[in-house]
Amino acid sequence: MKKVRKAVIPAAGFGTRFLPATKAMPKEMLPVVDKPIIQYVVEEAIEAGIEQVILVTGWHKRAIEDHFDKHFELEARLEKDGKMEMLEEVQRISELANFVYVRQKEALGNGHALLVAREIVGDEPVVMLWGDDFVAAKPSRTRQMIDAYEKYGTSILSGIRTTNPEDTKKYGYVGGKKIDEGVIDVSQFIEKPGPGKAPSDLAVVSGFLFTPDIFDALERAIPDTIDKGKELYYVDGVNNMMKDGKKVHAIEIKNGKYYDCGSKIGYLKTVIDHGLMHEDVNSELRDYLKGLDL
Repeated sequence: MKKVRKAVIPAAGFGTRFLPATKAMPKEMLPVVDKPIIQYVVEEAIEAGIEQVILVTGWHKRAIEDHFDKHFELEARLEKDGKMEMLEEVQRISELANFVYVRQKEALGNGHALLVAREIVGDEPVVMLWGDDFVAAKPSRTRQMIDAYEKYGTSILSGIRTTNPEDTKKYGYVGGKKIDEGVIDVSQFIEKPGPGKAPSDLAVVSGFLFTPDIFDALERAIPDTIDKGKELYYVDGVNNMMKDGKKVHAIEIKNGKYYDCGSKIGYLKTVIDHGLMHEDVNSELRDYLKGLDL
C-alpha cells in the first residue's frame, strides 16, 4: 500500500457568492481572524503528514500563490523592526510544504480540477480538500481519512451527521452497509438528493481520499458530462468506481466541527467561533457580543 503524500486543493472558482469582495481577491483568501481560509486547510493536511500540496488555481488566483511564497521585502522589514515573532510566522507559511500550482483554464467542475492534477499526482493515493471550508477535529479530518485508508485500502469519503432537511439540498449523501462504528461500505452516493430522499444521515461535505482509480473513472465520465456541456464532478468518478466493483468507504469525522466558509452566514459563524478561540481578541470579542442589544 502506497503512502499518502499528496493533496489536491481545487481553488479556481470565482467566489460569486461573495462579490464584490471577491472581484479582486480569491474567496479562499478571506481572513478568519488573522489567517486566510485556505491556510487552515493546508495546515490540516501538513499536520496529517502530507508532503506535497497541489493547488489548482486560475488566472485570477495569484494571491494564493503569493501567500505561500517567500516575501523577501516583508521579511527584511520585519527583521529590521525587531518583529521576530511575526517574521517567524511569515517564514513558516512558505515552508509548510512543497507547493505545486496548476491552472484549470475553464470552469468545468471539481472532477475536472482533479484531472488537471493527474500528472502531478501520478499513480498514488491523493487527498482532495476544498479551499473554502474545513473541519476542526482531533485527530484531524485528513488524519482520520488516512487512518481509514490504511485500514481498508480503499477510497475514503468523509462526512458529518445531519438531519437538517436543508442540508440535503447542499451536500452529497451516502448509503450502504455499516461495517464499523461510523464507517459505511458505500453502495449509494447521491449528490443533493433533496428532503426525504437521502439514503442516510451521513452527509459527505468535504474531504476525500482517492485511490488512483479515480482518474480513469473520471475520464470515462467525460462523454456524459463535459462533452454534453455539463460540469464534471468528483461524484461522477466515485460512482463509476463503484460500478467497476471498486470499494469505497465513508467515515463519520469524529470530534469534528464543520466550517463552511463558502456561504456568507457560514463564513461569519467561522470568524466568530475562531475569534472566540483566539487569545489576542477572545476576551474583548466576548464582552462585545454579550453587550449587543439583540
